[in-house]
Amino acid sequence: MKAAILARGLATRMRAAAEAPLDAAQAAAATAGLKSLMPIRGRPFLDYALSRLADAGARDVALVIGPDQDDPVRARYDRTTPPARVRVTFVVQSSPRGTADAVLACENWAGSSAFLVVNADNLYPVETLRALIALDGPGLPAFASDDLVRTSNIPPDRVAAFALLEIDAQGRLTRIAEKPGPAAVEAAGPQAKVSMNCWRFDARIFDACRDITPSVRGELELPTAVSLAMSRGVPFQAVPAHGPVLDLSGRADVAEVERLLDGEAPRP
Repeated sequence: MKAAILARGLATRMRAAAEAPLDAAQAAAATAGLKSLMPIRGRPFLDYALSRLADAGARDVALVIGPDQDDPVRARYDRTTPPARVRVTFVVQSSPRGTADAVLACENWAGSSAFLVVNADNLYPVETLRALIALDGPGLPAFASDDLVRTSNIPPDRVAAFALLEIDAQGRLTRIAEKPGPAAVEAAGPQAKVSMNCWRFDARIFDACRDITPSVRGELELPTAVSLAMSRGVPFQAVPAHGPVLDLSGRADVAEVERLLDGEAPRP
């Protein structure tokens, strides 16, 4: 199975000042906005993501990065410490135009194969990744908001920034609302189902990514492309999922992520 990791983000929240204790290496990574390379117990956060993908059965991984030939992600995983259990391909997103544009950049790499898409600043349970690989078509994990708050390092107010899902009795996704806001999440209740930008796609997603227009935030957003694909008849299976999902959005997340990863030795 192929998997793409979206590692091209600007990481503005990681650059922002915060009263959070960081060591020198972590502070340098935060200042540079390098969430995926943030040292967690001496290893880049991306090592843990690659290791879990390998544990789940993904062997061909695309790292979506920027066009700079000196990109630090490329430098580490191409020249300094190439992974042993996965084959890495570097896919260039020419400018940070949004998550749908990042997925579209993977079109030549993916070809006609099914593939997973995950965020570089999230760490998903291996069982969730395996469940997506086992599907026979497009899909996504559906996390209950209260479970994420209870098991992860995600505070309740952050859940409102995730995409809210509506799912029918057969487990098919019927609607996805990006960044619905606190009122919508509260109205949906503690069992509200949310997306953590973890997906299984096939080649049909690329036309949808190509055909959408920028959101009010000025980005080409993946939930918008998924909604367009659904309107064109592409079904998405929602897989019930449980946390923890670790979220490395800002500097204040580092200490808790380190605590939750205590004892895990990544083998990318």
